[in-house]
Amino acid sequence: MAEPELPGVVGFVGLGRMGDPMVRRVAAGGVAVRGYDAAAGATEGLAGVVTAVDSAAAAAAGAPVVILMLPDSDVVKKVVDGGLLDALGDGALLVDMSSSEPLRTRTLARRVAERGVTLVDAPVSGGVSGARSGTLTIMVGGPADAAATLTPLLSLMGWVRHVGDVGAGHALKALNNLMSAAHLLASSEAILAGERFGLDPAVMLDAVNGSSGRSGSTENKWPNYVLPETYDSGFTAGLMVKDIRIALGLAEATGAPSQLAARTVELWGRAVEQLGPGADHTEIVRWLRRAGEPGPD
Repeated sequence: MAEPELPGVVGFVGLGRMGDPMVRRVAAGGVAVRGYDAAAGATEGLAGVVTAVDSAAAAAAGAPVVILMLPDSDVVKKVVDGGLLDALGDGALLVDMSSSEPLRTRTLARRVAERGVTLVDAPVSGGVSGARSGTLTIMVGGPADAAATLTPLLSLMGWVRHVGDVGAGHALKALNNLMSAAHLLASSEAILAGERFGLDPAVMLDAVNGSSGRSGSTENKWPNYVLPETYDSGFTAGLMVKDIRIALGLAEATGAPSQLAARTVELWGRAVEQLGPGADHTEIVRWLRRAGEPGPD
């Protein structure tokens, strides 16, 4: 059996903070890209990287693979129903790399299958830095043969893992972000307590990262975005709350224990109310620091 090959052309819809560096990796791999984004000027910095088109349907027309990198399931549905599905040919692969809702993904997959199109969900973890370096973790949900066909293309953007049937990728992405959100809360509360005791946060991180308390928060977020006070990981607090609410809903729907998940969603929700949804998610440390300050007498 022949090994899967890269497609000659792909359509790419959604060229924002994540989509821009992702599409650059695809183009650098030798794949011609037709790109579209609803935001005015989104393709201006991609001259020579993508062929800019004026609609999602134009990006999809005749392409064997179309990638969506959009904010949520609502936007995905709007784009698919807004002409993109009509432009896809029989046998095309529609790859939703957005952080969508797994049950809605399954519903959409059944609907597009009636048109001869296979939907594969392939959300990512790794943020803007991972997109730039091509080191994203890509969680693929869908038929095994479709996942195999897509692996050479997706590998241009990171590490590909087929995690189950359609919807499985979106479920795992949400659950991953629930763990990430809980880790950041717990790590930050501990580090702030140590700081008040008189410990140096950098010294704490150095010790913890060789110990059992380490996590992505202590190994990446605190040293790279919190200690330098740049707070520029590229992933917003609003998107974090969206994802962890999806994860909580999944836990509740399956009857899984969710007390810590519920508390995590509650605290992140309160933080976003004060920080604003556009704040970088690492800025929750600022919110925690303020929350722990003594009030006026």
